[in-house]
Amino acid sequence: MITIEEQEFKDFANYIRANYGIHFKAEKKTLIEGRLGNLITSMHMGSLEEYMDYVKTDKSGKAASVMLDKITTNYTFFMRESEHFNYFRTTVLPFLANNVGDRDLRIWSAACSTGEEPYTLAMLIDEYLGPDKNRWDTKILATDISKAVISAAKSGIYENEKITELPLSWQKKYFKAYDSHQSEVIEKIKKEVIFGNINLMDTVLPFKRKMHVIFCRNVMIYFDGPTKERLIQRLYDITEPGGFLFIGHSEGLNRETTRYRYIRPAIYRKE
Repeated sequence: MITIEEQEFKDFANYIRANYGIHFKAEKKTLIEGRLGNLITSMHMGSLEEYMDYVKTDKSGKAASVMLDKITTNYTFFMRESEHFNYFRTTVLPFLANNVGDRDLRIWSAACSTGEEPYTLAMLIDEYLGPDKNRWDTKILATDISKAVISAAKSGIYENEKITELPLSWQKKYFKAYDSHQSEVIEKIKKEVIFGNINLMDTVLPFKRKMHVIFCRNVMIYFDGPTKERLIQRLYDITEPGGFLFIGHSEGLNRETTRYRYIRPAIYRKE
């Protein structure tokens, strides 16, 4: 196991913050030693500095992707913060169904991790629209900075215990057995989600049209205040008037500075 020097950690933290918006305080040095130490040793490198030189010079981006997978926590499950999905079903979907004239729903699951969130949204939409769904474009955009979690999300395969919070009718309708302890999202729902990699710190987000709904939950906990404010501004700019923003319950927007209107805990709206 390597030991990270103080200056090494400062340089590392500054690089991660500048490029990915993630803020590691000094007390996280031990955490980073634990998460990167074995990897650095297995690559026959002697220090974090040497490893970061390798990451920065790898033009393929694969080294950076592996590093990000190691230093971030991709913990999620179906129906996490279920009140969000209840509000989406009872308030947001009826509003969109009545007000989106071209029947083109634009929903973005940012920082989607292993896919539970966008698949849940796809199931809600399928159930709500029913037979009328064929008349709508309901594709959901789901992105994450990590290539590894996007690959896992695309597979749609989950441990059986991960889907236990879903209604039993959904488990039967939207999943099929993969093996004795795993289930797989059915193809009909998989086709409703378009997965890709996006760094939320990019100055310009690559969207031609604005979003009706943005889920950006439990990612801003990694950001410091100024970084979070810049991201919220970018999200606001790509939200349709009347559109909704969902964030994590452990997060919050500064109501004095944000242009979003507070609706209820962790739910905001652009007027």
